[in-house]
Amino acid sequence: MTHTVPKNRHEKVSEDPPTPAISSAHVRSTVIAVQKQPRKILTPDPKITSESNRKDQVYGIENVLKEDLELERRKKPSFQKPIEKRSVKNLSHRSIFGLHKDRCPKGTVPILRTTKKDLIEEKNSLTSSIFLEDIPGVHVAEIAISSKFGPYYSIFGMNSVYNPRVTAKGQMSLSHMWVQNGPVDTNNKISIGWHVCPELYGDQDSHVYTSWTRDNYRKTGCYNIRCPGFVQIHKNMYPGARLKNVSSYGGPVFGFDSSITQDPVTKNWWIGEKGHFMGYFPAKLFSNMNSADKVGFGGRTLTPKGSPSPPMGSGHFPDENFYHASFYKWINVENLTRDFGPEKYQIENYIDHPKCFGVSYYGKLQKKFGYTLQFGGPGGNCGN
Repeated sequence: MTHTVPKNRHEKVSEDPPTPAISSAHVRSTVIAVQKQPRKILTPDPKITSESNRKDQVYGIENVLKEDLELERRKKPSFQKPIEKRSVKNLSHRSIFGLHKDRCPKGTVPILRTTKKDLIEEKNSLTSSIFLEDIPGVHVAEIAISSKFGPYYSIFGMNSVYNPRVTAKGQMSLSHMWVQNGPVDTNNKISIGWHVCPELYGDQDSHVYTSWTRDNYRKTGCYNIRCPGFVQIHKNMYPGARLKNVSSYGGPVFGFDSSITQDPVTKNWWIGEKGHFMGYFPAKLFSNMNSADKVGFGGRTLTPKGSPSPPMGSGHFPDENFYHASFYKWINVENLTRDFGPEKYQIENYIDHPKCFGVSYYGKLQKKFGYTLQFGGPGGNCGN
């Protein structure tokens, strides 16, 4: 049977089950080599090549029953994403996720092994509230797209990957994009990006992460798949994966595309990475996520009260050069009627300490970069 995809969210959808064929997500893993310019970001089209195939650590494989796999096939999203139709190269599956040679057998998905210590460390990380603002030790350099242009159903962007130095206990540095809805006390939120969090992983590497909550991280939510929530469907990409290749100031620059998109039929929120769906957050997890009233992009750091903040992104301020500061490019969002790149007048800037971190939204540059954001900084004594 076939499934009719609505032209917009007002159109009635047929009641046939969704097609089992999963279309390519907004995401393509890339290595970006931009021809060097003195300062300007308006450079020739990036040369995109495959990343090296260095073997990564595999944390474990968990069998999935055939019945469960069939159920997941039926749950695959019933939408086509206009944002995915872009002039970029779709690369092979050997990527930053590091499971090319160690790809999971058919009928299995990769699962990070979780110990009791891991769960304790994760709870400490979440209760430290890096996702909350106006508390000691949290610093923010982000943009949000104003709620008056919503509601929102999808966001997309290509993010450069760095490895900021995080040394002190209780520190974290992250780059992410997010969707949220609701007042502060009952805020529902999903985020995806990369972070350096030694307490969570036991190393100082950069890792892909996802997180969710339905009460502003007070009692619900977690990272990755360390509590009931995220449903893993991809056999060789998973939240928590270590990123093999990271960018360097001056180049080369490594990055990956990601997306958060709501299925208009099931209301599940799908996470896209590297041209495929990694998995989804079921609608039933949330109390108020039939849509998002605000979406955003940028970075955050966390440090214990009274100690210097770690760097954010590349550790350098925005300067209109993609070889220097961390960035999101090809930013795109979808509201009730269309998908679009946000203009400058639609953007709200959030930055709490401009001497430590910066954020600059450039709007649309050209087709090679689209709607673009730079953010980050060296950190230091930022005032807690």
